Amino acid sequence: MRLTDFWERLELVFGAGYAQSVAEDHVIPGLGGRTIREALAQGEQTVTVWRAVVAAFPDRVPSRLH
Repeated sequence: MRLTDFWERLELVFGAGYAQSVAEDHVIPGLGGRTIREALAQGEQTVTVWRAVVAAFPDRVPSRLH
C-alpha cells in the first residue's frame, strides 16, 4: 500500500482533522505501543500499520477498507 493510499484511508475513516490526531496521539497496541506516525517514521510498512489500525478500531473501519 502506498503512503498516499494509507493517509487517504485514514482520512476516510476518521475525517481529515481527526485522522491527524489519531496518527499522532493514539498508541496502537498492534504497533508495539507506538503511534502511527512513530511506526511509519521507524520504517514500518504501511500495510502493517493499516492492519494494526483496523484491529485497533474494528467498529470504525468499514469492511471494504480492510
